[in-house]
Amino acid sequence: MLFKKSIPTLIAEAAESGEGTLKRTLSSSGLVALGVGAIIGAGLFSLTGITAAENAGPAVTLSFIVAAVGCAFAGLCYAEFAAMIPVAGSAYTYSYATMGEFVAWIIGWDLVLEYALGAATVASSWSQYFNQFLLEFGIHIPHNFLHGPWEGGVVNLPAIFIVCLLSLLLMRGTQESSLVNNILVVVKVAVVLIFIALGWSFIDPINHQPFIPVNEGEELVKSGQLGFFEFFKSDYFGHFGISGIMRGAGVVFFAFIGFDAVSTAAQEAKNPQKGMPIGIIGSLLVCTVLYVLFSYVLTGLENYKLFAGDAKPVATAFAKTGYTFLNTALIIAILTGYTSVILVMLLGQSRVFYTMSKDGLLPRFFSDLSKRQTPWKTNIIFMIFVSIFTGFVPVSDLGHMVSIGTLFAFTLVCIGVMVLRKVNPEAPRPFRTPLVPLIPILGIIVCIAMMASLPIESWERLAIWMALGIVIYFLYGKRHSKIRAEVEAGKSQGPTV
Repeated sequence: MLFKKSIPTLIAEAAESGEGTLKRTLSSSGLVALGVGAIIGAGLFSLTGITAAENAGPAVTLSFIVAAVGCAFAGLCYAEFAAMIPVAGSAYTYSYATMGEFVAWIIGWDLVLEYALGAATVASSWSQYFNQFLLEFGIHIPHNFLHGPWEGGVVNLPAIFIVCLLSLLLMRGTQESSLVNNILVVVKVAVVLIFIALGWSFIDPINHQPFIPVNEGEELVKSGQLGFFEFFKSDYFGHFGISGIMRGAGVVFFAFIGFDAVSTAAQEAKNPQKGMPIGIIGSLLVCTVLYVLFSYVLTGLENYKLFAGDAKPVATAFAKTGYTFLNTALIIAILTGYTSVILVMLLGQSRVFYTMSKDGLLPRFFSDLSKRQTPWKTNIIFMIFVSIFTGFVPVSDLGHMVSIGTLFAFTLVCIGVMVLRKVNPEAPRPFRTPLVPLIPILGIIVCIAMMASLPIESWERLAIWMALGIVIYFLYGKRHSKIRAEVEAGKSQGPTV
């Protein structure tokens, strides 16, 4: 049996208002800003240079385009669901309506990778740039308080500080958080545009030659000296050439994580039927254009090989312009970029757990709301959880884990659109994904291709995380499921088989 939540039940939940429900305060422009705030951050300012040096060279621009195409397919599917079922919970809620409770739990647990660990990873990077900012004024944070014990320090205090500060802001209210996010978005987008405008005239065409560096393994495959599957397993795979572009797409995919966070705020949108598609597709389009232009300028200012091991590739490249007086502004832009990403990821995770708790799959306190109608207990729990990771655990290698978890979520959303079109074709759809099933199928193919290009360690970590989630589901979630309780008590029409 597949225990599902019916579409009418979800729509009824979306229509609830008053005490005990989330407050609708977000406009369409606020939703676009929410998406841009989540997307532009660590991926743009750090991963671009790393991916160029290790995987794609100047063709990192193409990696961004491949990743954007996969996101576009998934984004169109998200938009249909978000407008049709404007309830907090994102892919978790959509899976509950289409593929049943167990798959919904898997996707909800999977989203912890994207939001909670993503926030921890970004907060860790934020602290390094914050220290760089303080150095401009002669203030230095000791090494022991910038790194955890596994990195030769004691605790990453600035990272814990920013996580706690933003968690407290979220507890104050979504409207206040959205206002702060809008300000951060304006600042960082302005500086990104300045970087592109000023850097464009300093591009050296030689740095873009060859645009796609040669992969020796691919050459051996063409000559018949190396089999394709041997190449796939070898160290050649993913280091330049076409395979480098694909692996680069899987890596920089982390830079696009965030547009789906718009859907987690569906229950707080003023007009979700109109606002959700605009927020999701609009933020994705804006960021894709900025990413392609930014990566092109970055690799044109400096040879991609020099970005290897460089924690601040943007600053390295910008130095070529001679506008050194803008270095501080650049650091501020990176800090604001990271800050808004952490803010939206913390918001997204709390909304997913809020919805799972409302369904009985998690303890009730996860859905308790404050007088300001925010899930404050969930905010506190994740403030502690994320602080532990970012303060004490080296999370620099978790970027791939976050990416593979998100790609898995996108794949299930694409499948969900096709399933719901088949089993419930008459349901009202304010926004319809075009060319179904072609668009969802293409989304599935691109997402799986990017997952396949990631290192095997990412798959192993995903498997371990999923196994832990399944254990928790059978020990608690399944026993406390409200849908199951209603079916067993004869209060519903029963599950779909």
